[in-house]
Amino acid sequence: MNYSYKGKILISTPDVSGDIFSRSVVLIVDHNENGAFGLILNKKNQNMSSRLLNIFGFPVELYEGGPVESDRVYFILKGQKVTDNFIEINQEFYLTEDIDSVVSAIVNSEISISDIKVFSGYSGWGALQLEGELQRKMWTIVDVYNLDYTLPNDQNLWKNIMQNLGGEFLLWANAPEDVSMN
Repeated sequence: MNYSYKGKILISTPDVSGDIFSRSVVLIVDHNENGAFGLILNKKNQNMSSRLLNIFGFPVELYEGGPVESDRVYFILKGQKVTDNFIEINQEFYLTEDIDSVVSAIVNSEISISDIKVFSGYSGWGALQLEGELQRKMWTIVDVYNLDYTLPNDQNLWKNIMQNLGGEFLLWANAPEDVSMN
């Protein structure tokens, strides 16, 4: 493997439909010869978000990071590092599973809940699996996209990115979710 998609955004094409990846925006957190690890940025889990509100007493939106290991919790944080156990996404954002440090930092007002995005599960690809899906045009790579990974996002994120890409992507952005209905 001579190229890594780490830090890139994957946008699902309309060919991906009927599952969690339909109209998804995935941040690739890590990618090497063994495979890729990413998080879906725009699939909010309303049911679990409501449960977390009841547990914490303040709103915490939970996103489905992907279909793998949905019992694991991941946090993307913006700004100050609150743990030594993290993966740097870029100079502004990092990923951690260190729930104790994150909760402690919130309670101690070291970080704001608005600087955190919470995910259950992740999106994973084995060696060369992502490359195969890219060859089959299941995904479009967006190299550098000025995106705050901690902002609340929904399905409009996919559509907005598609519209900004223009050309044939503009057609996809306006296509019905079930393209067979077109």
